[in-house]
Amino acid sequence: MGRFSHILVHSTEVAETITLNRPEKRNALSPVLIDELITALEEAASSDCGAVILTGAGPAFCAGLDAVYLGASQSHTPEQHRHDGEKLAYLLRTLYDFPKPVIAAVNGPAIGSGMSLATLPAFTLATPWARFAFNEIRMGFVPAIAATFLLRQVGEKRTRELLLTGRMLKAEEAMQMGLVTEVVAAEELMQTAHSLAKTMTQNSPQAMLALKQLLAAHSRRKLDEEIEKAIEVNAQQRLTADFEEGVKAVLEQRRAEWPSLKHKV
Repeated sequence: MGRFSHILVHSTEVAETITLNRPEKRNALSPVLIDELITALEEAASSDCGAVILTGAGPAFCAGLDAVYLGASQSHTPEQHRHDGEKLAYLLRTLYDFPKPVIAAVNGPAIGSGMSLATLPAFTLATPWARFAFNEIRMGFVPAIAATFLLRQVGEKRTRELLLTGRMLKAEEAMQMGLVTEVVAAEELMQTAHSLAKTMTQNSPQAMLALKQLLAAHSRRKLDEEIEKAIEVNAQQRLTADFEEGVKAVLEQRRAEWPSLKHKV
């Protein structure tokens, strides 16, 4: 039995591959999976590996936050909701500021927070069948933490459109937006990721770290403030009737009946 229950870690001299390993749940993010990802990334940051490859087991990359857990969390206190938001923000910030090159090998759908995991790394390789969406709005949720990073990636106009519609992006469109680095054949995905990681090992680790630190420093103070506000909005939204109804609708596989519409005159 390994140290981790929801991820697989394989290390070589070139790269450390971290695989989300809940294929029966489409690698949905549970608190355990988030904690394990954070631990694995922190260990990789201090290891001798030259790069990190992040991918998913089974047909999906990551389905986002676990809807079953969200349903069970309806009775949580505001403090518990805030703690959940802080953990997710810490995971995404860890990827954003990671001291080594991270390559996301997106083998299938990357939805909600899974899209953040797929697109925040320095490199995002995707198969033609990969799909991307921030669909939280359809379950009465506000993807506040994701929005903080997405604004920096695609600008305000695109961010508004993607988050307000929750629409699905094909891999090619995501590449045109700059969210995907390269679209590669499914059978070549991991080989391409490892080849890219090997290329990175020819660069100066010290210079790459200095560059990443420089880029992170440009927005650190503003990003700190925005993430703090996003965590607050995240926690507040989890207390709303629309979020409660949205999660129930997802679990019951039906259309949501929004309480906020019923309360309008």
